[in-house]
Amino acid sequence: MSAAHVIITVLAAVWVGFSAVSLFLHAKWVVEPLTDYGVPRSWWPWLGLAKAVGALGLLVGLFVPAIGVAAAVGLVLYFVGAVITVVRARSYGHIQFPLMYLVPVVAAVVLGAAA
Repeated sequence: MSAAHVIITVLAAVWVGFSAVSLFLHAKWVVEPLTDYGVPRSWWPWLGLAKAVGALGLLVGLFVPAIGVAAAVGLVLYFVGAVITVVRARSYGHIQFPLMYLVPVVAAVVLGAAA
């Protein structure tokens, strides 16, 4: 395991965890776009939980690689789905937001595979 892998994985987990907490707290800058995209409010707790579990899984994955891989795959699917949701809502100016979370997770996976 390389230092770069550990650093990127921890940063990705913290970043995704921040996103989960922001959703749990109904931060205006998170929930307004979700409403605009047509994401039902009843899904929000589950989406936040998926991000929180994924962030925790990335951290656990530093010690149990299979869990890290599963968490990373889940988060990649989650954020690809978020990109699709943004595109489907024709909010093209917002595509960068899910990508800001997707890229560090992918980087953690790539660095983990290279280690």
